[in-house]
Amino acid sequence: MRWKLSAGVLVALAFLIPAAPAAAQAQVPGLDPACQTVERKVYKDFRELITIDVDTATNAELRLLGYRLLAEAQAESLLVLPKAIEDRLNGTADDLRAFLKSDVQDRWQTDLRVKTNQAMTGAGPNVRAATQKALDDGSIDVLLAFLNTGLYDARALDCAAQPTATPTVQPTPTASASPSASTTVAPTAAPSVSPGAPGGEGGGLPVTGSDTATVAAIGGTLLLLGGVGYVIGRRRRARFVA
Repeated sequence: MRWKLSAGVLVALAFLIPAAPAAAQAQVPGLDPACQTVERKVYKDFRELITIDVDTATNAELRLLGYRLLAEAQAESLLVLPKAIEDRLNGTADDLRAFLKSDVQDRWQTDLRVKTNQAMTGAGPNVRAATQKALDDGSIDVLLAFLNTGLYDARALDCAAQPTATPTVQPTPTASASPSASTTVAPTAAPSVSPGAPGGEGGGLPVTGSDTATVAAIGGTLLLLGGVGYVIGRRRRARFVA
């Protein structure tokens, strides 16, 4: 339990140790493989991170340095160095001391070569030439300079040599405006209905209301008078025969 607490304290201290002054300087933006402006990825010089005398350092100082190097290697997504440091941190102090004296630079140099070789993927002619030149040299200084500066300079040349795509302007179709004709709708005249005689053209409407009652009264009166006249005439004829 005491060892776990000590390791946790060492990790915390490793992150609190200030980085080298050169790494704190603001970097000029660069271009990515798609020629988009991005922030440059800066690879630190691990030799500058070893600020103690490994031969005379205490075990605690050695472990603190190991955790600091491990944190930086993981931040840069290195492939070889993080695993090597973890193995030594899990071992003895003598193993860690020997690793920090010599082997750490060999593992780091291998990671720099891997990162440099990855720059070849989809690269233009200038980047490929600069990458091959750095790999042919193979020294830590040349590989580190390529990753931090040479790669972005060569990529800028490749992006500048790319032809500028001219956008094709499609003519905008002009919609023909149809004339706005004001259509006046004439109202449909309703046929005038007049009470005509039956049988007329179009068939008049039947007579209703007070006019119908008057005609019926007159007709009834005429019928009554006709009946009375008929009865009187018949009686006179019967008397004359007798």
